[in-house]
Amino acid sequence: MRGRFIGKNNSTVRWTCAIVFIIFAFLWLYRFQADILAAFQHVMSGGRTQYNRLLGAVLITGLLQVLQLLVYTVFRLTNRGHALTYFPSMLCLALISAINTDIARSFAWGFWWILIPLALAAWVAVSLVVRYIQNVEPDKDTKIFFSRPMWINMLVMVFMMFGVAWVGNTNAVFHYRTQAESCLLRGDYKGALEAGWESLESDADLQMIRMYAMARRGELGERLFHYPIVGGSNTMLPTSGASHFVLYPVDSLYHAFGARPAHPMLPTTYLKALDGKTSSADRAGIALDYELCGLLIDRKLDDFVALLQHYPTGGDSLDTSRLPLHYREALTLYNHLRRHPAIIYRNPVMEEDYRNLRELEQKYPDATERRGKVEDWYGHTYWYYYNY
Repeated sequence: MRGRFIGKNNSTVRWTCAIVFIIFAFLWLYRFQADILAAFQHVMSGGRTQYNRLLGAVLITGLLQVLQLLVYTVFRLTNRGHALTYFPSMLCLALISAINTDIARSFAWGFWWILIPLALAAWVAVSLVVRYIQNVEPDKDTKIFFSRPMWINMLVMVFMMFGVAWVGNTNAVFHYRTQAESCLLRGDYKGALEAGWESLESDADLQMIRMYAMARRGELGERLFHYPIVGGSNTMLPTSGASHFVLYPVDSLYHAFGARPAHPMLPTTYLKALDGKTSSADRAGIALDYELCGLLIDRKLDDFVALLQHYPTGGDSLDTSRLPLHYREALTLYNHLRRHPAIIYRNPVMEEDYRNLRELEQKYPDATERRGKVEDWYGHTYWYYYNY
């Protein structure tokens, strides 16, 4: 009778550990690491193969479970030590998630080449000790689910899951970048803009991706400063090497502009070289928006106004009422900073908003507090970007 209960208890521990591992591994691969694994496969295959998130999650989870079965066959760890048979599988899961953020430039596992043998050696030693204890001191707890061996195993599984999360790439910006590029591949520009929308973290690559998605939707002048800006205009296109795609083919971006640069050059140089050479009105519009937004990013208001006079608004002369939001904000600021503006712009709504901004600034003499208050109310405006 005692042997029957212990055997049933062992079976319950094994099945519970298996279910916990399969659920964790599948969700980890399918929900959290899919875009990063897609980037890894793209780079490793030179762009010749494409990662399928569902098939990839199922196959990898299945292979890792098979690995656990092989380990169990060798070590025969039961009861209190059974969760240790999942260590090699958890280690593999962690390693395929430990992809460096600059994978577009080079791939490296870093110090893990040294730690992997050490971790496996330590695991083998612990497993042998646990197996010895298991043979000389078998568990006497014959409860099925709420047994001491069950909760010891669950605790070990939880520690290993935390280890996977610690080793794996959890860099938020890198996840936003790979998610946004996956959306670009599907032509989902709205989805690309929603990746990391609420986060204040960004980098040059993510900014480039967002600018391209906004340009394809005709929203570059409307939404650019709704996102954090990193660096200057030299990162807004991959022409100089200051920013890169991982998944999205760069030729698709150049096709949208109508020409590929013959050699590395600054984005501003590339855009000026396109002036008058783009046959499509849509391509010319995208290039002009990029030029204007690049000047706003670099805070070159006078150059911006000079170029803005060539902006198409549906008539022979510039219709300032039909300009995108950030262009109108920049014109309002320009008219307040220049005594003799090249373009005179007065919009009652814009003037009221700008006056409220100035009044808010005057209420807070402390620079840090003032910046925080202005960001709360005007953080998505060009005014905030220009001044702060």
